[in-house]
Amino acid sequence: MARVFLNLCNRLLSAFVALALLAMGSYAGYALWDNSQIYTAAENVRADMLLYKPKVGEEESGPTLSELRAINPDVRAWLTLDNTMIDYPVVQGATNFSYLNTDVYGNFSLAGSIFADTRCDPNFGDRYTLIHGHHMAERRMFGDLDLYKDPKFFEENRTGTLILEDRIYSLVTIACLVAPANDEVFFTPERWADDIEEPLSLARETALHADDAMIARLLEENEAADGGRPPQILVLATCSSEYTDARTILLAEMQDYAPAEREDEGV
Repeated sequence: MARVFLNLCNRLLSAFVALALLAMGSYAGYALWDNSQIYTAAENVRADMLLYKPKVGEEESGPTLSELRAINPDVRAWLTLDNTMIDYPVVQGATNFSYLNTDVYGNFSLAGSIFADTRCDPNFGDRYTLIHGHHMAERRMFGDLDLYKDPKFFEENRTGTLILEDRIYSLVTIACLVAPANDEVFFTPERWADDIEEPLSLARETALHADDAMIARLLEENEAADGGRPPQILVLATCSSEYTDARTILLAEMQDYAPAEREDEGV
């Protein structure tokens, strides 16, 4: 009798284990499918948006930022970092949560959008403009900011473009660093609308890689700016894996648009 009971218990235990394994396998399969759907949706939106990417050459004809703003008036700019997959419209919502899980079309999306901090001038008139984006696998959204942690990539890939409705900026990267999400310098952009000495100095001190000569020039121009065009920097931030709440930060100077590479910056 005891043996029969023991066999019954073993069968029940085996059935329970089998059911548990089946449930775990089903959940894993669903998780993989769901993850795939997230990346597919993000890529589909990106592909659609690229059809509206404004042209920048004088001889080129094509979409303008005005056409993209007709789809979503929250669009502020188009950001491109050369030799990366960072090639997206930049939006700015009512709060910094508006586009955290919302795509450019206004639909729910875990990938969210690339968005300018709401404390920054929507017309990019501040000396310091902060832009956020999710860090996603498969090089989606701001995932490619990781590339700049490699010194060779940082040195060889310094350029980008920021297209606004009424003007274009050439971007030249300044520094790449990792900082906590609660950093009071890099994540309080309203403090640096008219003076970028402190974030530039901190970037020089803490950067993984930095162009020291460029930072020195920008600090001089920041101090001397009087009546002329003041130096402006664009700061891109995304999640990082170094520690809890770590952020990868890339700083770039917003220069007057020039299609040719600037030899004096070593680009």
